[in-house]
Amino acid sequence: MLSCSCFPKVFRMPKAVLSVIATRPGGPEVLELVPRELPALKRGEMRVRVHAAGVNRP
Repeated sequence: MLSCSCFPKVFRMPKAVLSVIATRPGGPEVLELVPRELPALKRGEMRVRVHAAGVNRP
């Protein structure tokens, strides 16, 4: 357990998130925002909260 004031004491992960998916080739117009449930974590797994990510597709 980390003991640092920079980490919140309790963080509750949401049960559902919004995902961006591309169902076919194309530009930004093919991107769709889709709600989906988070799967339960299995033994030895962890979940990382991402604030921003870059995408580079050819």
